[in-house]
Amino acid sequence: MAEQDEIIEIGIDEKARLYLKPLSKTFPFIYREAMEVHWDEGGNFLYGPKPRGWTYVEWYNQIIKAAKMQSCILVITGETQWVDIPDELQSAIIEQMVV
Repeated sequence: MAEQDEIIEIGIDEKARLYLKPLSKTFPFIYREAMEVHWDEGGNFLYGPKPRGWTYVEWYNQIIKAAKMQSCILVITGETQWVDIPDELQSAIIEQMVV
């Protein structure tokens, strides 16, 4: 059974990578899923590479899927902080929750 954890922050870092910061769960072995999703040990966040052929929304979905493969469902809450995310992208990501 999958655990659930809140996403406390979603942002785009200085390297133009989308990242998701979980409240408490860590993912040091996420690379084993071979989905190009990585864990930043120092910043405690999941991230994908700078988008090349995919959009940020597609990378958001990929990060969520990779976490689910590690038995964790990550959820956006009213407390989630958005860092350097344009309003249009924020809306597109939130729409992904209604599936």
